[in-house]
Amino acid sequence: MKKTLLIIGLIVAGVFSANAQEISKNALGVRLGDSDGFGAEISYQRALSDNNRLEFDLGLRSGKGYDGFKLAGLYQWVWQLDGRFNWFAGVGGGVGSFSFDNPLSNGDDSETFIFAAGDVGIEYNFDIPLLISLDVRPEFGFGNFRDDLDFDIALGIRYQF
Repeated sequence: MKKTLLIIGLIVAGVFSANAQEISKNALGVRLGDSDGFGAEISYQRALSDNNRLEFDLGLRSGKGYDGFKLAGLYQWVWQLDGRFNWFAGVGGGVGSFSFDNPLSNGDDSETFIFAAGDVGIEYNFDIPLLISLDVRPEFGFGNFRDDLDFDIALGIRYQF
């Protein structure tokens, strides 16, 4: 049984490595979504190997009576689908903080929270150094206010260098 599992594991690893596409060393841009009130995020990706990378996203939000930030970090695996199309999946987490005026409580309500996140999406590499992606990021928050599951769906546009 152990030999069978080992052989299956080697075949799966061979298929994924044979389909791996070299990804850009760096990519910087924006990730546009709005699941939990944070809207646009500044996004940076750093390649670790031909098909693994780190992604860091910083979302800032400010308005009348509220402001906040959210910092996310993800480890991603990237696989080639067809030609310039890739799909990716990842895991990670982050930290955030928000503050808003609450006239009912006669003061300022604020919270700092942490969250665990997953990520799955599809991306396209253009002939020019431009990468466009669409992904969904389920986030499970650990805080008093942010203690639920959010699904962050976003469009990413990044310059590759």
